[in-house]
Amino acid sequence: MKKTVATDSASALIDQRIQDLGDWRGKTLAKVRALIHAADPDVVEEWKWMGTPVWSHDGILCTGESYKSAVKLTFLKGAALPDPAGLFNSSLDGNVRRAIDIHEGDKINEAAFKALIRAAVVLNLESKSNKPKASRAKAKRAS
Repeated sequence: MKKTVATDSASALIDQRIQDLGDWRGKTLAKVRALIHAADPDVVEEWKWMGTPVWSHDGILCTGESYKSAVKLTFLKGAALPDPAGLFNSSLDGNVRRAIDIHEGDKINEAAFKALIRAAVVLNLESKSNKPKASRAKAKRAS
């Protein structure tokens, strides 16, 4: 069963994670979080899977995990997103997900990252509008 924490609590938990990291990883997570909010003011923060920051807008945009040597931003539909700046540098073999691993000292291409977030929002909105309505699906099965 998926566990999702309420948005206010999730934001507080993400604040706490950033503070607990206390090093370059916390600063990096705070930076990408600010960029995500700048790119999509309507983004929703969630806390899932027993401790993973998640940013959503009509579906998950990306997760933000912190490891010893990297902050990993995994885009659940990353393979379908345009990435002309080549930000994706991890999980490149999959058919759906793509990730950005940020290591200590790496510079973030802010404009390209915000464009990637906006593209993920558009993809989620398009996916949502292309899903058949439940009533139509039931009507088709009944015929």
